Amino acid sequence: MTNTPEVLTDCTADIAMTLLLSVARRTGEGERELRAGNWAGWRPTHLRGTKVTGKTLGCIGFGRIAQATADRAHFGFGMNIIFSDPYMPSDDIIKKYNATPCGSVEEVLQKADFVSIHCPGGESTYHLLNKERIGMMKKTAYLINSARGDVIDNDALIEALRNKTIAGAGLDVFEGEPKLNPGFLACENAVLLPHLGSASIETRIAMGMRVLENMEAYYNDKEPGDRVA
Repeated sequence: MTNTPEVLTDCTADIAMTLLLSVARRTGEGERELRAGNWAGWRPTHLRGTKVTGKTLGCIGFGRIAQATADRAHFGFGMNIIFSDPYMPSDDIIKKYNATPCGSVEEVLQKADFVSIHCPGGESTYHLLNKERIGMMKKTAYLINSARGDVIDNDALIEALRNKTIAGAGLDVFEGEPKLNPGFLACENAVLLPHLGSASIETRIAMGMRVLENMEAYYNDKEPGDRVA
């Protein structure tokens, strides 16, 4: 068994930033209003969103994709970077983004204006973002997930979005996808994408080529470069 690491890092980070910007500036709501023919024209209080520049981005997990997201957020939007990861990155990486390590996921949740999930799925992170932890976020904060859907308790997040316990969420992945919890559709403060993280022509070609390279190695009695099992 092999995978295709590295080649989808940039595109997934792009999607994380797309979600962050879209939910902060309420672009999904704006487009829906416009397409429905309900736009009444410019007015000073219309669809006021949240400024992104200078805010704090908290990453849960700080591997390749999180670092690529931090690159865009820090150097592109002047965002402050904090993170939690059981595997501490090098001092050079921390210095590059002027990032602040946090001692726990809870600390990230309490301090960040935007929380971006970049940890793997599976038993150890199943519903890591449950009702209790989501409740630790600022009322003005946003939750971004471009990693794995089962890291978030869907019901808990939908409740938080409905009750405005948090400001909003941007989601590219969902527990049980492609089946979507219908509660999300009623949440205007959620931006929902159909798992588009690696969906660029260049990245999908690169993923396919990586698969072929691994297969070629295997059938030539060589160790595949991306073997995971």
